[in-house]
Amino acid sequence: MSSLFSRDSWSEILEALSTNWFRTILTAFGVLWGIFILVVLLAAGKGLENGVKSDFDGIATNTMFMWTQTISKPYKGLPKGRRFSYKIGDVQAIKDNVPNMRFVSPRNQLGGFGGSNNVVRGLNAGAFNVYGDYPEIIEQQPMDITSGRFINYGDINEKRKVAVIGEGVKTSLYAIGEDPIGTYIKINGVNFSVIGTYKKKGQGGDSEEDQKEIYVPFTSFSQAFNRGDRVGWMAITAEDGSSITELKTQVFDVIKQRHTIHPDDDRAIGNFDLYEQYSRIEGLFFALKIIAYFVGTLVLLSGIIGISNIMLIVVKERTKEIGIRRALGATPWSIRGQVLLESIFLTIISGMAGISLGALVIYAINSVLDATGPVDMFMNPSVDISVVMTALIILIVSGLFAGFIPAQNAIRVKPVDALRTE
Repeated sequence: MSSLFSRDSWSEILEALSTNWFRTILTAFGVLWGIFILVVLLAAGKGLENGVKSDFDGIATNTMFMWTQTISKPYKGLPKGRRFSYKIGDVQAIKDNVPNMRFVSPRNQLGGFGGSNNVVRGLNAGAFNVYGDYPEIIEQQPMDITSGRFINYGDINEKRKVAVIGEGVKTSLYAIGEDPIGTYIKINGVNFSVIGTYKKKGQGGDSEEDQKEIYVPFTSFSQAFNRGDRVGWMAITAEDGSSITELKTQVFDVIKQRHTIHPDDDRAIGNFDLYEQYSRIEGLFFALKIIAYFVGTLVLLSGIIGISNIMLIVVKERTKEIGIRRALGATPWSIRGQVLLESIFLTIISGMAGISLGALVIYAINSVLDATGPVDMFMNPSVDISVVMTALIILIVSGLFAGFIPAQNAIRVKPVDALRTE
């Protein structure tokens, strides 16, 4: 075994592969290209995955948003086509009857896209989304507080008329460099004191509209705008380890029972399941990774076949040499080992060159992205070290397979027949 790794063995390998160097380079290129394609495809998939998942950055993905719709089935003497509203009591009922609830946040809303000017400060006015929320909403839709603070339970319990405004609202209503903390804005004619500013992050949080929102305590919102105990919609987050997708049917059942809705009426309650959408994206990128491995392996396989063919030719060209070695007492294992070692060596060298070339291309792409800024839905393409290790294992196994048939042919050569070969 040790003779396989002696200096003479390596000298023989280098001499055999350099005898016809142009043929060796062409053969090695097949493996190089296969590994290069595999690395680049995986890096591109990772870059796309990073870009898409950055939209969910910091967001509690195990969350569902739920609102009311028109009831589509008559039930217990009540007609279809009627509307209903969530009540503040529904929040506690969900917490009491559905397990593994982390947050159940009631929300109310004023304004909307294309609405009339509903917020005024001095001579400046604008149309903004205004939300009545509980403090937990910052855990479900994270934002960076850029000055001041977010609403807290003191604000909720005392129904304080305070507001947290987005950086876009600040730009619209305040002069450059002016500090909004402690100033007042009028929302639909009601004065609110500004206690903080924020910048949204995740799920498109860099867009202009996401920075033009205002958050006020749920209780003061209800009091100021005559909402009573009504709730416009809810943001519901399950505990880690529990899927909101699996729990939402229980949530719907609680609401249907409290509002006399037919148990089979699936249209009465609208919802957007963020966890379900995120799971689909996870599944998509897993499929893309499988495709990348499949395509890269097929390309690599063509290179391995090329190496196997070349090794067959090499063995044919060295028939007389092999015969002499056999006549001098070389064992079948030493002959087989020499051919396998040459095959593995050529495969690994060409494969490592492919990995290096792929790494250079990835480095160049990242350098361009760093210089020009991130591209929408694509950022930081990279390949995990485990992928490189997997590629090395594939190369070693591939080298063994590529050299196996030529090695078997080599040990079948009889010394007498080989010595007759011209």
